[in-house]
Amino acid sequence: GSVGQEIEDSHFSREDFEHFARCLERETDLLDAWLREGRFASTGPVGGFELEAWLVDGRARPVAVIEQVLERIEDPLVVPELARFNLELNGTPQPLKGDALSRFADELNGTWGRCNRAAATCGARLAMIGILPTVTRQDLTLANMSPMKRYEALDEQLQRLRGGDPVQIDISGRDRLRFAHRDVMLESATTSFQIHLKVDAERVARLYNASKILAAPMVAVSANSPYLFDADLWAETRVPLFEQTVCTGRDEVAKRVGFGVGYVGSIMECFRANLDRFDILLPRVTDEPEERLPHLRLHNGTIWRWNRPLVGFDADGRPHLRIEHRVVPAGPTVQDAIANAALFFGAVHALGRQEVAPETEMPFEDARQNFYRAARFGLDARVRWFGGREAPLRQVWEESLLDLAEQGLESLGIDRAEAEHWTGIVRGRLANGQTGAAWQRAWVARHGRRMAELTERYLAWQESGEPVHRWRVE
Repeated sequence: GSVGQEIEDSHFSREDFEHFARCLERETDLLDAWLREGRFASTGPVGGFELEAWLVDGRARPVAVIEQVLERIEDPLVVPELARFNLELNGTPQPLKGDALSRFADELNGTWGRCNRAAATCGARLAMIGILPTVTRQDLTLANMSPMKRYEALDEQLQRLRGGDPVQIDISGRDRLRFAHRDVMLESATTSFQIHLKVDAERVARLYNASKILAAPMVAVSANSPYLFDADLWAETRVPLFEQTVCTGRDEVAKRVGFGVGYVGSIMECFRANLDRFDILLPRVTDEPEERLPHLRLHNGTIWRWNRPLVGFDADGRPHLRIEHRVVPAGPTVQDAIANAALFFGAVHALGRQEVAPETEMPFEDARQNFYRAARFGLDARVRWFGGREAPLRQVWEESLLDLAEQGLESLGIDRAEAEHWTGIVRGRLANGQTGAAWQRAWVARHGRRMAELTERYLAWQESGEPVHRWRVE
């Protein structure tokens, strides 16, 4: 989930912060030692994902019935989120070979179906979309927050860091939207499809840098969040909204949601930065043994880099490293989600193995600017790609990246037909330029900003299972 473990109490003392800081320092040193000693599990690449979804009622509006839905499914793959109208569906991690992608799709279709049937008994259904067009500011209040102490605490601590000031939102896209909001609940308006890649410690820095370079093309090809509170903003409005929601008024260096400030030579730089640059938000001291790095993992869970390194443990207790690629929104369909994951796995693997490291060929500032342009303008965004050439992202995909992703999948050991099937879905999307964001905007261009109807049409297409490039605007 977005924040990790549940906690017992939402109030903390100065001693809690001091004690937590000492634990965090020790665990950071321990992680450093493990990396130097080669203590990490080495298995070959393993993929996984988390899909956040909305619960909506008969009028396609958010409906806070998560407790009832969870009671009816009792599935370890389905967990609550920040808001009582969101839930998260997890995928069982798979080694990236053979027909792994189809297995992901089959499992996710099964979980989605079970959740939808459970939701139906509560008068609700599921929606996968970056930002739900019908969500209002009245929905995003503490009354709809999951009754979990960790969220209450998170809200309190973010308020403390802002000096009690409200969150200031100011997003300039096709329209401009400005307002102030009191609490962390705005974050629940941004639902994503988080792609996880478990990698060997000696490859992790290269793959991490590659995932930053890929953030721009990935966010453009998957964009699905053009509308917020009736305003037409970015192709992927989740990006500025999430960044501003947990902003505590400090500089780029200390942004809790952000693109970061450089490539890494070692993944340890991220965990050192966590220690040095980021205030502790949830100083819950635990008696879990420090070999499980509980404080390091809890703290890392409150820093939402668009590409985030994670430390986990295998069943046999050996530590492993994962990269969590967080730029992709939820939806429009299971097919589209798995196709997006396939693209990322293939392209990041290919870039991470190129003889000349791509991060030496693209200045970090270009990768960063590309990302924000791509989030704003989608496939039409003009980016600075390798060799300093400027091109629209759609062209970058068509001329080089798509083939690269396919080669990457094949070198991972994904079956050829399988690789072609999943990248083929994206080929269709690139051929007509129709992402989820583009379809939503086309519908509104024809029918006006009738958000409930837009969402109804969207859900009808979602339930058809057709990938988004085949959706019609009728």
